[in-house]
Amino acid sequence: MEGKAPGQGSIVGSGAQRNTSSLIQYAQSHFDAAHFQGLMAIYGRPLKGRAVALSHDHGRKVVDFVRCSYLGLDNHPNIIAGAIEALNKYGALHWSCARTRLNFAILGELEEALSDLFGARVITYTTVLAANMSALPVIASGHLTDGVKPVIVFDRFAHATLSFHKGTIAAETRVETIAHNDLDALETLCRANDCVAYICDGVYSMGGSASIGQLRSLQERYGLFLYVDDAHGVSIFGARGEGFARSQIGGSLGERTIIAASLGKGFGASGGMVMLGTARQEELFRRFAVAHAFSASLNVAAIGAAMASQELHRTEELALLQQTLKKRIALFDSIVPTEQNGSPLPIRTVEVGDELTAIAVARGLLDCGCYTSAIFFPTVARGRAGLRLCPTAGHSQDEIRALGSALQHVLGEIGDAAVR
Repeated sequence: MEGKAPGQGSIVGSGAQRNTSSLIQYAQSHFDAAHFQGLMAIYGRPLKGRAVALSHDHGRKVVDFVRCSYLGLDNHPNIIAGAIEALNKYGALHWSCARTRLNFAILGELEEALSDLFGARVITYTTVLAANMSALPVIASGHLTDGVKPVIVFDRFAHATLSFHKGTIAAETRVETIAHNDLDALETLCRANDCVAYICDGVYSMGGSASIGQLRSLQERYGLFLYVDDAHGVSIFGARGEGFARSQIGGSLGERTIIAASLGKGFGASGGMVMLGTARQEELFRRFAVAHAFSASLNVAAIGAAMASQELHRTEELALLQQTLKKRIALFDSIVPTEQNGSPLPIRTVEVGDELTAIAVARGLLDCGCYTSAIFFPTVARGRAGLRLCPTAGHSQDEIRALGSALQHVLGEIGDAAVR
């Protein structure tokens, strides 16, 4: 995902060209610097809440603002117990065969439970990447759009696990990319083509969201096919945690909407899923989607954890956690000014500009006991480096305040050093 979009009504690119060589050449030195400063590929042991003991630093305790467990469920005792119970019951972690051949019974139970929870036909995958890899070629084939291969239109900010597949899809049908949330450009393409499929995120990983209501309006007028990756929106929205996108779509998803989501992140377990609207879609996915036909399922521990989480999603605890998250976001916004202030989404970015300065700020925060993500190209546009911060329901108020104080201190120190 790179940068902010150009003006309205613009198509920023077509086809599926990549330049990985140039990307690596430009970004290599910044990755080297981040690794040297101990900010990337680090190892640790989880402690209570959002605390982590760093393995490489003699077990030093830091508070993590990197994980996307927005409701703090990734170490919830019920979810951990669910994983252990499933392992004990089945006596195996993993079956090494494609899902078209043999599946654990508990996996079928999980998919039935998730289908009921989210009001859709749910198929699970090992990751959201695997879900997207499976879905996009099937959409491109035209078998979900009455035999007409759609023009596949990507939002420019679509997550890398979506946009990476442009080349594969371009071998099947035409691919376009439009500016972020540029619905004028999308409507122009809908008018000019018999069939269009739009690929976007529900909640974007660097902040912001899709305009679900407006996209549904285009769908009603032009038959637009929607594929929404709502990995960052699931669990934190909706009475049953159905997510940012699904909670805005009443009734059945129908024939022209598919939602992908995470079983990690807000959901607190592990894996990914797709929410489908029809029996025909489910049949095609189970027979021809690559990660279903040629790969294995979630392991038993992940299935057990997800079963426990879906049970928790049916209790009053979910609403309490969602309310706590809102309070933590509001507290963060009262301390740290960002472009996302006031948004109900749990992702905040602090733009610094220079890549090495962003890395220095993240290192300074780590020294203060706060682990944060330094973000730079190709995650964001060149020259727009900064920090990505995730306040969660699992953080205490004191931890949020400590992050705000540390950020103010570190930015002040770096500013003073620059003047000197």
